[in-house]
Amino acid sequence: MLDITLCVRVDVDALIAAQNDMGVCDAIERNAPAGKPAAMSAPHLPKVAGIDSTVPAPAHTPSTLPPVPAAPPAAGAVLQDRLAGWVSDLTTLHELTERLIRTGTLDDALEELLGAGAALVGARRGLVVLEPPRDAARDSPLEDDRGPGMAKGLGLTRSDLGHIETVPRGATAYGRILEGGRSGVPGAVAHPDLLGDDSLHPLHREVAVRLGYSASYTVPLATEDSGTLGAAVWLYDEPAAPVERQCHLVGLYMRSATEHLARLLELEQARATVATVAEELLPSRLPRVPGVQLAARHHSGPRGGGDWYDALPLPEGALGLAVGSVSGCGPSALAAMGRLRASLRAYAVMEGEDPVAVLSDLELLLRLTEPARTATALFAYAEPAERKIVLAGAGHTPPLVIGDQRTEFVETSLSAPLGMLACWEAPSVELRPRPGETVLLYTDGLLRRTGDPMDRAFTRLHAAAAGVPRALRGDPAAIADHVLGTMLPDGPEGTGDGEDIVLLAARFD
Repeated sequence: MLDITLCVRVDVDALIAAQNDMGVCDAIERNAPAGKPAAMSAPHLPKVAGIDSTVPAPAHTPSTLPPVPAAPPAAGAVLQDRLAGWVSDLTTLHELTERLIRTGTLDDALEELLGAGAALVGARRGLVVLEPPRDAARDSPLEDDRGPGMAKGLGLTRSDLGHIETVPRGATAYGRILEGGRSGVPGAVAHPDLLGDDSLHPLHREVAVRLGYSASYTVPLATEDSGTLGAAVWLYDEPAAPVERQCHLVGLYMRSATEHLARLLELEQARATVATVAEELLPSRLPRVPGVQLAARHHSGPRGGGDWYDALPLPEGALGLAVGSVSGCGPSALAAMGRLRASLRAYAVMEGEDPVAVLSDLELLLRLTEPARTATALFAYAEPAERKIVLAGAGHTPPLVIGDQRTEFVETSLSAPLGMLACWEAPSVELRPRPGETVLLYTDGLLRRTGDPMDRAFTRLHAAAAGVPRALRGDPAAIADHVLGTMLPDGPEGTGDGEDIVLLAARFD
């Protein structure tokens, strides 16, 4: 046997240095003795039937580490979020204010106000109450300034508004705001839990339970310049209250809304005054003449036009019928209309049997007294006993005959309006209505209110007259109402460009 000297030299210092530089595992792997595979140095598991001992043991599961706290957001990110929120709020406020300013009537403005305010405060229902200013000496509303008070609801029926009005005014937030408006601009009132409020009036509690609301937020319609016009109330189904941001936005919105409503209230009052003056300038009642039944309909436009009608008894049982329209709008047009109508009545009494002479005199008067104004007119001299009509028109729309056997326009000669030519004259036309037929005189405002071209508007008028039910043809008022309702199904107040409408119906026995 040979003696072999084992020369194994282990450099401890080099091993420790390698471990420090490369890590424990890498250092051990790189400094393993040459010629020996790594598998030979690994521990061997005992052989068990059905188990491969060469499969390494599962690695040890490390213990769960505590979560690392998230870093706080940077100050710039917080400021950026706030700026984005402010921009969004201002954009929303601008859009809502623009929509409100585009409304042209008080009713539309109140509806827009309620919807926008409900969106801002997060409510579903609400109401707005407007009241005229009060006389401090008499403690009574000044009806001549802004008219009577009114209320409009959002998501509330007329019956619901009636229930709310049964609550004593002093027990409601809007009542206290209206009362407090005498001494200055009142503030908003929030009731986050009405049913939990022990001081709530019993009747108020009963109405709240019946209508199903539990909270309310009331904002005044008031500014230093306009005073207190009213208050808006939004109702919540559950106990709630708007947050500070919502209160700020709705406050800004309501200040703009108050100024817009103040302008609309003044405009509504001016329109009401103009309409009252126009009605006073027209006949207070129609005459009763044997053999003919009369009915008239007049609707003033928002700008106050100069459309008019007249019916006056003449000697020997005759009857004078007239309709006309003065150019322009406003108080000056109303004044011109009053003068023109009064002059036509005088000319009709003197020479009514000749309609051409009546209109010629009227044209001369208009040209001498108001050279910058024009007018259209139609005058008819009727003899009911003989069912005979002689008429002449100056740039006016032709009459319409409505009967069981025919519905047709009267063929009148084409002529210029009064005041456009140096001397006006046009031939007259004779018409003999049959028993039971109605002659309808009207102004072109009826045609213009449809918004259609004139030829199509005339077609619609003919169809409306032909469609009058047979049961209504014995009543000239029913005929006028049917024609008006058929031509303007949405009503005469909210259609067309706002011109006056005049219908004068004469039914011959």
